Amino acid sequence: MEKCVKTFLNKKGYDVNDNALTIIHACDDWYSNRVIEDFHKRKTINAIPYELSRLNFGKRCCSDDANLCEVLEINAGDGEQGNFVNEVLNKSEFNTQYRKQLEKTSADGTTACYIRLDNATFMDNNSVKGGTIKLNYVEADAFMPLTVENDIVIEAAFSGSGLSKGKKQTTLVLFTLGDNGLYTAETHVFDDKGNELTDQETIVQLGEVKPFAVMRNAEVNNLDDMTGYGLPKLWDAIPALKVVDLCYNVLFSDLDKAEKIILVNELLCEFDENGQPKMTPEQKKLFVLIGEKLPDPQEKALIQEYNPEIRIEPVTKSFELALSLLSMSFGYGTKKYSFENGQITTATEYVGERQDQMQELNRQRQEAIRYIQDICRAVMWFANTFQGKAFNLDQEILVDFDDSYITDREAELERKRNDALAFDIPDLTVWYLRDAYSLSEKEARKLVEAKVEKEEQDTGGEDED
Repeated sequence: MEKCVKTFLNKKGYDVNDNALTIIHACDDWYSNRVIEDFHKRKTINAIPYELSRLNFGKRCCSDDANLCEVLEINAGDGEQGNFVNEVLNKSEFNTQYRKQLEKTSADGTTACYIRLDNATFMDNNSVKGGTIKLNYVEADAFMPLTVENDIVIEAAFSGSGLSKGKKQTTLVLFTLGDNGLYTAETHVFDDKGNELTDQETIVQLGEVKPFAVMRNAEVNNLDDMTGYGLPKLWDAIPALKVVDLCYNVLFSDLDKAEKIILVNELLCEFDENGQPKMTPEQKKLFVLIGEKLPDPQEKALIQEYNPEIRIEPVTKSFELALSLLSMSFGYGTKKYSFENGQITTATEYVGERQDQMQELNRQRQEAIRYIQDICRAVMWFANTFQGKAFNLDQEILVDFDDSYITDREAELERKRNDALAFDIPDLTVWYLRDAYSLSEKEARKLVEAKVEKEEQDTGGEDED
């Protein structure tokens, strides 16, 4: 969060949660594979500085988590309503940004999105008409909960920086709830020196529908002083990530020093006029001179080979322990990542084999569903209010997730289809149509009833003949 934003919020009477931001930044450093100064920067016993190699397993953990909440389709209603919402989502690159937000939710605990109007017309009575509805995606360090009730964020502030005519510009948007139960959007813009551009300040009266959505890690946040924020999953995993990097560096060091060395007594060498041994570049790479006296041939000291040991077995066992610790700290038991037959078993493979581990996944999917539904309803409200639409805000919004990582979707649909045909139970057909074509229950049932009605009409016509 920019300094000018913190200063402005403090003047408005809000306390910026520096403790939460410190934790979020620490987790984001591991997700982004940045150098951790007090860990990766080291010195040898001879005080020579060096840097540990980084395996970037924090990103891998968050990426695998995101794979399990991928969305296939969002159904916000029939006809124009569903098409309009999907068009807004597509123009704002929702699929791409949602995938990124899934990873950042695992890493930093929180992501958010708010709806804005571009190129709207401001009327004389301060009302707003027209404009283009767009989504603004916000990461945890640019989000600040202002009011939280029953762990639900009611009011919030969002900030972001960009370039305007080659200079940095920071925008702050506050969504606050008035005594009348209606939201107000307050926008402030700051230049590259942190000075507010008062001519760009806007205040817009909104409605009762929350104009933003927050997605948090579904795991209960047990950290102090983080009200309104989700639990960053990487925070508890940082010690295990350090162990993984240390194990990797042991293996890296062994391999880096594993080249064969041949020790040659200088009695076997020729020397130039300066007393230096004559060797080809290849010999210089392999040969090291030892001693000046004629060695005992029984000791094989004229020429000796030194093959540094690569400690595969102990390093593998160390990796196994490190990955188990990482798996436990990341919430999928002890086998989210593990060596099995020389391969690493990943989160998706493990969850597919152990359905008892689906509990956490289902909780996170419920969080994602609420997040997407809040965005869609806000989009529909903006369309109704500023563009003259008449969309149904109570419409059931369906979210279809991609289960291909953990189940064989085609096989599952085929089983449901066979059951529907074999038992001739309308409800089974409804369930199959919902899953196969991402329909609402109302839409699927309407199709089934139409089919039954047609069959009854065809049967009645044959009896008359």
